[in-house]
Amino acid sequence: MSSTALFRLATRTVRPSSFLRASSSPRSPLPTLASVSTSVTLGLGGTSNFSTTSKRFSAGHEEETYEEFSARYEKEFDAVEDVFELQRNLNNAFAYDLVPSVEVLSAALKAARRVNDFPTAVRIFEGIKEKVENDLQYQQYLEKLDGLRKELGVALREELYPPNN
Repeated sequence: MSSTALFRLATRTVRPSSFLRASSSPRSPLPTLASVSTSVTLGLGGTSNFSTTSKRFSAGHEEETYEEFSARYEKEFDAVEDVFELQRNLNNAFAYDLVPSVEVLSAALKAARRVNDFPTAVRIFEGIKEKVENDLQYQQYLEKLDGLRKELGVALREELYPPNN
């Protein structure tokens, strides 16, 4: 389609037809000619029907140290008020190519208790087991979190479902 054809299409006015009234009355249930032609010319006036907002990038986290990461997630877990926030923060924390610190995991466990979500608390330990490189590291995390785990009454998956030998 040539540009002149597009221009003619865009500037064409809507002509009254049998279902539109040319005059507007306060009791008229049908749209008036003026409202239809305005919406058509605005719709074809060259504006895009797509969003024009710019993408948001999470600024400030590109050069974050491990200590800053830990402090940020401790603060986020302390502010958790519902299960959705807890799980979203856990997904974000475990998405990085590192294992969260014991302090972050402690804050996550306390947040799970605060929102009364036992399954997510158990899943935190499953996430640790998947993120660490070997069983020795997993045992070290368990030792450091053992007091809090027992205080909160969180069982491990291994305790709930022992492996069949």
